[in-house]
Amino acid sequence: MKKTNEEKEICDVSAIDVDSFNEIKSSLLEEEKITRLSETFKALSDPTRLNIIYVLSKTPLCVCDIAQLLDMTQSAISHHLRILRNLKLVKFRKEGKMVIYSLDDDHVLELFNQGLDHVKHQ
Repeated sequence: MKKTNEEKEICDVSAIDVDSFNEIKSSLLEEEKITRLSETFKALSDPTRLNIIYVLSKTPLCVCDIAQLLDMTQSAISHHLRILRNLKLVKFRKEGKMVIYSLDDDHVLELFNQGLDHVKHQ
């Protein structure tokens, strides 16, 4: 049985608006920005890191508290926090011997909440 164009999900002809094409082409993001955005989404694709973002959205916490909340080792949590910190998704401050983590800014929470809203409404 021969598949229709709709079933193939490809174009047999090109009917592009040249002006729109050129406008979009000239507005494409720089490779570095796309790469950084991709790295951010990769980091947020891990369930443990999403759980860390969630608990830090409630209150700043130290590694030991996060580890206890998520029933994981401090070493494992530190590894995930390092990835999140390197991407500027979380930050930390020292209070004596404790290191307290928090979300880097409101954009991180917005990303999390928008993703959560998306899956809730599927």
